[in-house]
Amino acid sequence: MTNEKTLKPSSGYVFLLIVFLLLVAIIAGVAMARNPIALLMLPVVFVLMRGFFTVNPNSSKVMVLFGAYKGTVRDNGFFWANPFYTRQKISLRARNFDSERVKVNDKIGNPILINVILVWQVNDTYKAAFDVDQYEEFVRVQTDAAVRKLAGSYPYDNFDDDQAELTLRSGMDEVNEALEDEITERLAIAGIRVMEARIGYLAYAPEIASSMLKRQQAVAIVAARKKIVEGAVGMVEDALQQLSADGIIDFDDDKKASMVSNLMVVLCGDKEVIPVVNTGTLN
Repeated sequence: MTNEKTLKPSSGYVFLLIVFLLLVAIIAGVAMARNPIALLMLPVVFVLMRGFFTVNPNSSKVMVLFGAYKGTVRDNGFFWANPFYTRQKISLRARNFDSERVKVNDKIGNPILINVILVWQVNDTYKAAFDVDQYEEFVRVQTDAAVRKLAGSYPYDNFDDDQAELTLRSGMDEVNEALEDEITERLAIAGIRVMEARIGYLAYAPEIASSMLKRQQAVAIVAARKKIVEGAVGMVEDALQQLSADGIIDFDDDKKASMVSNLMVVLCGDKEVIPVVNTGTLN
């Protein structure tokens, strides 16, 4: 047996009535017939009473008889089964698992902090009960292993790997899908169904976080400056062409270079420009 099978137990109310009638018969036999032999039925009553059990909604009972798996009761209600069955309760509810933040190295060796939020439930009670020890601990350990493997498969960002199109920070949908597939494969042995898996926290480790923040700021500043320079060059070019086309002023190379220099300073500077009025000639 490698998979779960369903066990249909008897109604508990029917056997409760049988036990009640046996108790009445024993009491009547002792009190009225004064027959002490009726007391020998008491052990039978006690054994029968051990067979009663209940199954709550989204719960199950795994039945084992002297080491042999007999089936799983998934129906809800009050039941009676073989009194010698040992019963293991396994919840079928969906459960959340918020893993601890672990420090791992990404694909290019940067230390990062990462954790995962997992939603899971037991799908096969036989595997959960017998194929692994303590399936809840198995979920925790295998999830941690999957997160470590995932972090080592992608760079945090593409600062050091310009060819990386998919990173932990930018490719969340694809990364979460890969994480869910990895965890699903690992937990299948325990009969666990993964309902959702996603990264809950992602950041550089404290020892490099400050340096990486400065690096990100520098990249943003360079990108902004590049955009400003590109716009300023276009504005200067348009200004020179319009002044020349309207015949307002004729530029030689020196005048053109001087004007370009002044306009670039005005347009690209990050501080307010103080104008200087020239009352003489340019030369």
